[in-house]
Amino acid sequence: MEKLGRSGVGVSRIGLGTAPLGGLYTAVGDQQAAATLEAAWSAGVRYFDTAPRYGSGLAETRLGSFLAGVDRSEATVSSKVGALLDPARRDYTVEGVYASLAASLERSGLDAFDILLIHDPDDHWEEAVRHAYPALARLREQGGVRAIGVGMTQAEMLVRFVRETDVDCVMVAGRYSLLDRTAADELLPLCAERGTGVLVAGVFNGGILADPGPGAYYDYAPAPEPVLKRARGLAERCAAHDVPLAAAALQFPLRHPAVTGIVVGARSPEEVAEDLALAATPIPEALWTELD
Repeated sequence: MEKLGRSGVGVSRIGLGTAPLGGLYTAVGDQQAAATLEAAWSAGVRYFDTAPRYGSGLAETRLGSFLAGVDRSEATVSSKVGALLDPARRDYTVEGVYASLAASLERSGLDAFDILLIHDPDDHWEEAVRHAYPALARLREQGGVRAIGVGMTQAEMLVRFVRETDVDCVMVAGRYSLLDRTAADELLPLCAERGTGVLVAGVFNGGILADPGPGAYYDYAPAPEPVLKRARGLAERCAAHDVPLAAAALQFPLRHPAVTGIVVGARSPEEVAEDLALAATPIPEALWTELD
């Protein structure tokens, strides 16, 4: 387990993202979800990320059911605040944070989460920094959570959070990948300087870096032709070194010294096995030089 910034919370270098277990893109049955979590656990994965918005609470429920059957003390679990499901709305007020957390704990059956992240406050900076962050900081001070942070699909606001608050970590999705290195400009150096942990999600940019074929998705929408062309160019460079594009995409963020770990979603035991095999694929330095 790697220490997540100054917090002391440990995460495995590869964590399992549970959005697919909540039905992202296609539905997943209960048995398949349980088998996926078991496969990850058996392979040594000990960090699990979830959120209320993943399947309207379904991912949290399924993760909690699985964790009830293993040694909870071995697992690190993160969830997110800022979204209420009944009725569905964004809420970054103090009351909203506590209501979100209470509902997540009830759904999951857990006593506490190890990490809580403010989820996608893109259009809610003032509310998130003035209300949601202080609420999480108070929970951390009281021992209700071990580490706090923010999870977003942009780097710019994460920079503001790291500069202006005392977050332990950030989760940046899709902005530090083979296709988009925005986070490397300011966010990652700042986190290294401040001792802020960095978790990278969206390493495949929505799927295109796993398979840049027809109909590939980039950031949750069909990939534009220029992006497809770039991804296929990356695939050709990897193929010249007998390396799958997906292996380079998965390992790329872990090369940066500021990155503590990555979060990769899976919807089946086969996908878990594939992801871990990609993580273990040898990649020659010559290919990294070309990709850089």
